[in-house]
Amino acid sequence: MIKIKSVYDPVSKDDGERVLVTRYWPRGVKKEKAGRWLKGLGTAPDLIKKWKAGELGWDRFAKSYRQEFKGDEKKKAYGELKEIIRNSGGNVTILCTCKDTERCHREILKEMLDKDLAI
Repeated sequence: MIKIKSVYDPVSKDDGERVLVTRYWPRGVKKEKAGRWLKGLGTAPDLIKKWKAGELGWDRFAKSYRQEFKGDEKKKAYGELKEIIRNSGGNVTILCTCKDTERCHREILKEMLDKDLAI
């Protein structure tokens, strides 16, 4: 099962493989909080900046994030994440720094994975 959490949430024994999907490592977070770091799945700096500044609505943000997967960096990192999921029996927690789980790129990523892996 693919789960999503904030990297600031406590580690749980049912998290499985913990994968951080932010472009930059979050300040104050110890390396032990994530088993893997796929920074290529983080949002492009310009996109996240516009989202946080309120210049983009959620639908536009989500569309733009999905479009990033046309590039090689995202494709490669996405393939790595799918391999991690397969190797862990599907028990993976996708981590980001956002507190809001419904308005975060990790939710979009989870939806994509659920569809692609038919989980």
